[in-house]
Amino acid sequence: MTNAPRYPTTPDGRYFVVRGRLWRCANPALKEADRARLVSDLMTARGAVARARRAQDPDAEAAAHAAVDIAKRALGERGPVWWDDGAPDLNRHMARTGPYADWFAGLDQEKLAP
Repeated sequence: MTNAPRYPTTPDGRYFVVRGRLWRCANPALKEADRARLVSDLMTARGAVARARRAQDPDAEAAAHAAVDIAKRALGERGPVWWDDGAPDLNRHMARTGPYADWFAGLDQEKLAP
């Protein structure tokens, strides 16, 4: 049995929750190979952000942030929502408010990641 933090996913699969905040999940319709490539691109771009910060290179940091944004948009985590039922994007909203409040209140808060 593991004691690893658990990030619950909303019942509709649109968001996961970290510290009570909703974060949009990647589009589940992506092919696995495409998703894996985009996640790799995202991790490479995040590494570039860190390297640029350490080097105190604002131009490189801006370019790296742009690469992060491109990858996250391609994954469906930013930009237009990947669902088509007209539900609003609640990315970064608190899970304890809005349409997920009852679901979130029913979670075992002791088992959630800090």
